[in-house]
Amino acid sequence: MLQISSNARLCVCGQAPGTRVHHSGQPFTDPSGDRLRNWMGIGKEVFYDADKLAIVPMGFCFPGLDAKGGDLPPRPECQAVWHDRLFAAMPQIELVLVIGQYAQAYHLGAARGKSLTETVANWRAHFEARPEGRPAVLPLPHPSWRNNTWLKKNPWFDEELVPVLRREVARLI
Repeated sequence: MLQISSNARLCVCGQAPGTRVHHSGQPFTDPSGDRLRNWMGIGKEVFYDADKLAIVPMGFCFPGLDAKGGDLPPRPECQAVWHDRLFAAMPQIELVLVIGQYAQAYHLGAARGKSLTETVANWRAHFEARPEGRPAVLPLPHPSWRNNTWLKKNPWFDEELVPVLRREVARLI
């Protein structure tokens, strides 16, 4: 479920394909993808243009479901074997949108907060850090319906972060 290119300057890094994406064979072909594209201010034609946007999930295949019907964590071998190699092969990436705790743990390491809220609330520091030789990182909550309550409790996300996200996406595509 990858979408990579030597031209894309923007990368989306999420968890792993869910059930619908597993069946479609294309990333973010579900309501989460609709919400993510809305946050970004782009349509499907731009989102699925590999020359404009790379998609590198933490897990490349559907990891299965847990006892409650939620997705299992991404399989760790994808990260261990492929992530450093893929990002090294795409040095032109200027911004990585890190969606959810697994992508945030990989891309932010020790700078990640103790909770998703803390990490996303500290988005300015992560975005402005821009470590030497690495792209800027912008942490986002997962765009799933399961986060509707989180979004209602954190109106600053739509008010402060989403406009910056849209500006950066427009600049990079």
